[in-house]
Amino acid sequence: MQFRQKALSKLQSPEELDLPVRFARPQGRLVLAVTVVVMAAACFWAFTGTVSSKLSAPGILTHAGGSYLLQSPVAGQVTDVLVEEGRTVSSGTPLLVVRTEQGDRPVRAVAGGRVTTLFATTGSVVTTGADVATVERVTDSDEPLVAMVYVPGGSASTIQVGASVDLAVQTVPRERFGVLRGRVAAVGRAPQTQAQIGNFLGDSARAAQFARQGNPVAVLVKLKRSSGPSGYAWSSADGPPHPVDSGTPVTAAVHLSAERPIDWLLP
Repeated sequence: MQFRQKALSKLQSPEELDLPVRFARPQGRLVLAVTVVVMAAACFWAFTGTVSSKLSAPGILTHAGGSYLLQSPVAGQVTDVLVEEGRTVSSGTPLLVVRTEQGDRPVRAVAGGRVTTLFATTGSVVTTGADVATVERVTDSDEPLVAMVYVPGGSASTIQVGASVDLAVQTVPRERFGVLRGRVAAVGRAPQTQAQIGNFLGDSARAAQFARQGNPVAVLVKLKRSSGPSGYAWSSADGPPHPVDSGTPVTAAVHLSAERPIDWLLP
């Protein structure tokens, strides 16, 4: 009966105009003000701020012309190796001599360059088409290195020519000398097959590594030059106290174009 009387009393005075108004506590007003400020700052940043990202991909230091595998046109026993690794040769220079049933036959360079690897040794037996040497297509010892980076095909469209690139060199301690600096000079138009990569690098095994997750797109990175011992710019003051070699593997971090956070929400 007592609860019923209270209910009837509320119905008779539903608005309770005679009761005092309770205002929010100071702590509540402070929380509300902070929330409004944070939301306003977030909206401002979403429209005016930018977020940059990086794309990581494997690559290799090389010269712009790449390398080629020299194969023996004949079968027989190698009787003489005429050059040493590191020597620069011109097109047509004999690199070794193979004794065949028809007599001694020289195996000549098909294009000028620097002999980087010799697979054939004196006394070894080679078959027709066997790999005997790798020759890098470079005739000037001062020709600068470039980095050839192989990115997944679906990510190539996000890379712009001129984008900054940081290159971690496998043979240089990153914690001591930092990373090699470069910029994107060109982006391939189509993915490359393992055979195409191998033909450019003169190294089928390395080509298989780059094509392990599908046919990648080749990105040419031009290295920044400097007066330091290596001849190139690093994130540290001078970089390593020695030059870097062609054929050295690298891991590239390509800086992609900055985006506004609001673009992520818009279709």
